[in-house]
Amino acid sequence: MAHVLVLNAGSSSLKFGLFSNAPEPQALASGQVERIGSTPRLKLKDAAGETLAAAELDTAGQDHAAALIAVLGALETHFPGARIGAVGHRVVHGGLKFTAPVALTPEVIARLETLIPFAPLHQPHNLAGVRAAIAAFPEARQIACFDTAFHRNHPFVNDTFALPRAFYDKGVRRYGFHGLSYEYIAGHLAATAPDLFAGRVVVAHLGNGASMCGMKAGRSIASSMGFTALDGLPMGTRSGQIDPGVVLYLIEQEGLSPAEVTEMLYKRSGLLGLSGISHDMRQLLASDDPAARQAIEYFTFRIRRELGGLAAALGGLDALVFTGGIGENAAPIRAEVCAGMDWIGITLDAAANAGGANQSRARRISTGDSPVQVLVLPTNEELVIARATAS
Repeated sequence: MAHVLVLNAGSSSLKFGLFSNAPEPQALASGQVERIGSTPRLKLKDAAGETLAAAELDTAGQDHAAALIAVLGALETHFPGARIGAVGHRVVHGGLKFTAPVALTPEVIARLETLIPFAPLHQPHNLAGVRAAIAAFPEARQIACFDTAFHRNHPFVNDTFALPRAFYDKGVRRYGFHGLSYEYIAGHLAATAPDLFAGRVVVAHLGNGASMCGMKAGRSIASSMGFTALDGLPMGTRSGQIDPGVVLYLIEQEGLSPAEVTEMLYKRSGLLGLSGISHDMRQLLASDDPAARQAIEYFTFRIRRELGGLAAALGGLDALVFTGGIGENAAPIRAEVCAGMDWIGITLDAAANAGGANQSRARRISTGDSPVQVLVLPTNEELVIARATAS
């Protein structure tokens, strides 16, 4: 039986999953290479969550292509009988044309290369994974699934900038990202909480990349991210929302080139830039440096501000969902986001938020009488990709 391999390249990680190609794909193994670019480490687990491999990788090749080679080696060792019939790829930007999963042909890949300026931190890694997978599995079907597709039906007011209309017609729009994660959360709510699914939900996907999405009846109405994956919330190394006048100032008065500004906004800003310590929320939470505390406070303040704006766009709020690496695992961040938000209907249950022995399960962390339900739902972008690839 052929299997489906899923590749999900983030800015500093490569998540992967091996699935059976049944009518409903079943996970056989999953894992990730994290800390790409610094001290990469590979983790591989079976479907039950048991660790099959955990190893530091050679830092000589600190890029996503080298990480994929390590992943394929680990899968060959532990699943020697697996035959890869299809590879599903997370591709961050699909532009105006790609609004659903598509088979990757040379023509499609060339079109996706033109979108690299829209997502310079991700799109090159996504396409590097595509090329590596084609080389490793030349007979397999290669499928792209897009982070922007979930948001392509935004109302006009949430899709445009107040620029001359010709730019909108050329594709300068608010695309939104993390759509595969939001699609999974929407599907999970539809299956487990249909009343919430039908209502007004804000999902906070918080990780090294962070964004928020306002959904009504499972459809994206508004997103914190815009034309690129740089807008909205502050992230690990990305600035998030910034006055465009600051960019003009940096170029005109500070003498920075466009390339230098790009490098600063994508790689030296966000939590790293604010703290001067790290882009990793775990390190910031463990630090007693005042700059770490300020970075955390700015991060949670911007989430609360975005929450209020998205609630307005939705005409109210029925649920707030935390997901992503920080959203699922950092109880102190969730507590800070929800602190003082009783005016919008959020009352947090401190004990439920702290969690128990199993931090990974879906759970409600608001009080029983909270008008707005607050949930922690682990996302599964790989399963969304596997389903699309299998079909």
